[in-house]
Amino acid sequence: MDLNFEGKTAVVCGSTQGIGKATALELARNGATVILVARNEEKLKAVKKELDASRNQKHTYLVADFSDPSGLSLVLENNKTLLKQVNVLVNNTGGPPGGKAIEAQIEEFRYAFNQHLICNHLMLQACIGGMKSSGYGRVINVISTSVKVPLNNLGVSNTIRGAVANWSKTLANELGEFGITVNNVLPGATDTERLSSIAENKATKTGKSVEEVLKEMGNQAPLNRVGKPEETANAIIFLASPAASFISGINLPVDGGRTPCL
Repeated sequence: MDLNFEGKTAVVCGSTQGIGKATALELARNGATVILVARNEEKLKAVKKELDASRNQKHTYLVADFSDPSGLSLVLENNKTLLKQVNVLVNNTGGPPGGKAIEAQIEEFRYAFNQHLICNHLMLQACIGGMKSSGYGRVINVISTSVKVPLNNLGVSNTIRGAVANWSKTLANELGEFGITVNNVLPGATDTERLSSIAENKATKTGKSVEEVLKEMGNQAPLNRVGKPEETANAIIFLASPAASFISGINLPVDGGRTPCL
């Protein structure tokens, strides 16, 4: 299979930790020039130093906060020339806080909608020109298995993730004529800072240890463990590669078999 990204430029959002960082590292290792995107400049600088540059890639980063769409728009406008080089876009950002949908405030839905769907859309609009002109375009949205089966106590997340999934499928239909593919990767319980935070909160409420909570989460999957960020990154790399040229408009769970439907 062709997993060579030499000569290609990839934008990876949320790339200072977890799945985003693992994806950026793997893309660079396979030859891509990587544009890191996150809100913490010091962490961006640190990750940039870790990226493989053995094929003379010139990696860089953009400081942007997805809780502020207008601020993101300004960053993208100021970097139009750079973004015209982009072939691969990985939309990835942390999910909304937990809680029941019925108890959520209206502003929680608005905030999550802006952070996920609106900012994903702004990123795509900023990068689409380069994809069309180069004849190579891959858009991968990191969402959640909740787009297949809503998860308990994640009401706002379930709602917004579903919107992003349908936005993505619509774009796959619209952009196919340009040879651009649009796909979603759906991580299950994955060893990230977000999962640790969820486990700590649950441990506090139940009186269990964090380790016990994480083990219970892992046991919900047939593989009896939580995933590693690198395992989700591998799926993203494949969908972003030339090898996945005829795959578009799909939701790909990476969850150890936990999702109970096809």
